Amino acid sequence: MRVKNSIKNVSIAMVSYILAMLIGIVAQSILVRNLGIEYNGINGLFSNIISMLSIAELGIGSAIVYHLYKPIAEKDYEQIKSLMNFYKRAYRLVAIFIAIIGIGLIPFLGKIVGETTISNKDVHIIFSLFLFDAVSSYLLTYKRSLLYADQKNYIINIVHIFYTILLNAVQIYIIIITKNYILYLIVKILFRILENVIITMITNSKYKFILEKNVKKVDDNIIKDIMQKIKALLFHKIGNYLVDGTDNIIISTFLGITSVGILTNYRMILNAVSTLISQGFNAITASVGNLLVLEEKEKVYVTYKKLSLMNFFIYYVSGSVLYMTISLIVNIIYGGNYLMDTFAVLTLIINFYVQGMKKNIQLFKEAACIFYEDRYIPLIEAMLNLGISIALVKIWGMPGVFIGSVLSSSVIFLYSYPKYVYSKILDRKGKEYIHEQIKYLCIFIITVCILTIIQNLFKFKNILLGLFINLMISGIISLISFICIYYKTEEFKYYKEILFNAIRKIMKGKNNESKSKL
Repeated sequence: MRVKNSIKNVSIAMVSYILAMLIGIVAQSILVRNLGIEYNGINGLFSNIISMLSIAELGIGSAIVYHLYKPIAEKDYEQIKSLMNFYKRAYRLVAIFIAIIGIGLIPFLGKIVGETTISNKDVHIIFSLFLFDAVSSYLLTYKRSLLYADQKNYIINIVHIFYTILLNAVQIYIIIITKNYILYLIVKILFRILENVIITMITNSKYKFILEKNVKKVDDNIIKDIMQKIKALLFHKIGNYLVDGTDNIIISTFLGITSVGILTNYRMILNAVSTLISQGFNAITASVGNLLVLEEKEKVYVTYKKLSLMNFFIYYVSGSVLYMTISLIVNIIYGGNYLMDTFAVLTLIINFYVQGMKKNIQLFKEAACIFYEDRYIPLIEAMLNLGISIALVKIWGMPGVFIGSVLSSSVIFLYSYPKYVYSKILDRKGKEYIHEQIKYLCIFIITVCILTIIQNLFKFKNILLGLFINLMISGIISLISFICIYYKTEEFKYYKEILFNAIRKIMKGKNNESKSKL
């Protein structure tokens, strides 16, 4: 049953995400073409600010879901009721806190947004709607955690598919007909509330006992454990936000909201690719956790090496292809007026690659629950990121922000991961990990330099033709380079054998089908 639920959850999640991604790109393109780049920038900036306020959630949801696994398996309804009641009260406090801090930010919006043609009144209304959307979600969304803990994610994803289609259809109509961004946001809020209400009704129907009034207090030991997890995750949440969520704020403050809008177009494509890849890594987290518990260090190391090469292959090829094609894709979707220069694209893609190369080691880190040991590292990384980005944005503009993110990540790759994860989990010297990552990075940068030379040699007037040829060139060069460098390794031979076995099964199936017809 566990495997069946996992397959169902992953399959529907992938379909839901791909559909949401495609519809989202179309909707954003229509938004930019009808309202202009500034509204797109406002959208990206305020989304970042709301993400910052969401730090107040402190990982409560993750901690509650973790504690729901056992009572659900044991059908301990009293424990489930207690946890859900605690969750509801905790999220009410989070909602109140976010509302207070958000309202406190309103007087400073003019400084944060910078120069814009959007009126100050509209900026305040737009931010207030973003804030109301976040606060209302915390009041209504907590019951979906019960479906997650019971491996019923597919129900949430099915509802979300319909939500995505209907919402974007109505929003596109509003933008085209009325060109009113405020109405666009109001519709989003109403649909979000409707989605949460539907999921709440489904949860109430499937788990009727949670509506009972006689609820006991959560056990003190459980509350103590939840608080311990929250303390460990707090540093990570703050640090991760300051690294990933402040770029738009820095760019808006120093370069203006139009620059944020241009970056948002590129980021939507990069985030779509990165999130799609993450679906696969997230699906094997439990398997890695099981491996760490049951197998010897050497078996764990062999698995790590296989996944590490796969991680590099995915981001090496996708990074190379995106470097050659992303500006052409943005040109086709949003128009030629919203393109970044080559240096900015180069630094953005290198940052995409560097952040992506965290996936594999982060997978082992989370499976082993290593959060407390390195709790201060995200804050150090965040301070470096802010300092370097602010210094370099004044020199190089937008590329300086991306370079800041890359350089600040060195504290993770050169210190935290080798010491707290690689050495601890695999019982090997951390310098092996550093050498491995430096080698991967050098290969990627050399390939990107070669692609830059090729890109400068060939220019195409026809955008679609240029996109196709650049896609083919970058894909072929990165694939051939990867094969030439790694074909002798045991990890490469492992994946090659899997691929060949799959091909043999397909060919055997076709031959049997042909014989049966004869």
